[in-house]
Amino acid sequence: MIVSYPLIKPKYYKSLLIELVNFIRRPKNEPSIEKSTRHKIYDTIGLFLIKLVFSITVASLLQLVYEPENQTSVSMSERFGPLALLLVGGIILPIFEEITFRLSLKFKPLYLALTSGTFTYYIMTKAVFKSRLSMVDDTFWYRVLVGVMTMLIVYMISSRRPIRQVLQQFWKTQFKWIYYLSCISFAWLHIFNFELNVANLLLLPILTLPQLFSATITGYTRVAFGFKYPLLIHMATNTLFLSLTFLPLK
Repeated sequence: MIVSYPLIKPKYYKSLLIELVNFIRRPKNEPSIEKSTRHKIYDTIGLFLIKLVFSITVASLLQLVYEPENQTSVSMSERFGPLALLLVGGIILPIFEEITFRLSLKFKPLYLALTSGTFTYYIMTKAVFKSRLSMVDDTFWYRVLVGVMTMLIVYMISSRRPIRQVLQQFWKTQFKWIYYLSCISFAWLHIFNFELNVANLLLLPILTLPQLFSATITGYTRVAFGFKYPLLIHMATNTLFLSLTFLPLK
């Protein structure tokens, strides 16, 4: 029956977009308990396809007028062979970024600690040492050490009952801003993938528009469905685009 296969129905994608837009307008830190696992999987696939169409459209339009080099992609292609590139770019980095930007949308001391540790590593790598997340250079273990120390400190502090209760209440009352901040930070920090020149900085909102749209989707699926769903979207997206780079150019 066609009802059993919503992914082939145009109206299904319209309803998905409406749900997404409604969530973006009024984010609520509530799981979608009325949806079965099967429907969550359908919705995740549907949102992944919507994300692909949007990203490809924006990237294609941008290429018509301006196409800065993605230095992160170039660096990874030079340092890794095909299998290692898929492992690092398609699995390891998505896990790292989802922990950094989506895991603690749901508050738990452990989640906040993991997010704080990986975010510290991210900032130390990109902003302080001007390195790459996957690069094992002279600063790698220093970056790891600072990230782990941050994680342990945040966990010890946030696990204390009075502080945990304050944070739980903050997540409950201010979730809208937490969600928006996670989306914007995920998108705008991707500017480090490009050369930090005047043109790229001025075009930051446009250059990172695909990442911003991606963050709204993965943030929604993380809250509504659970952590594994945005992780699968992220892995599938990276693996697909990395696989396309292996195609021979004529």
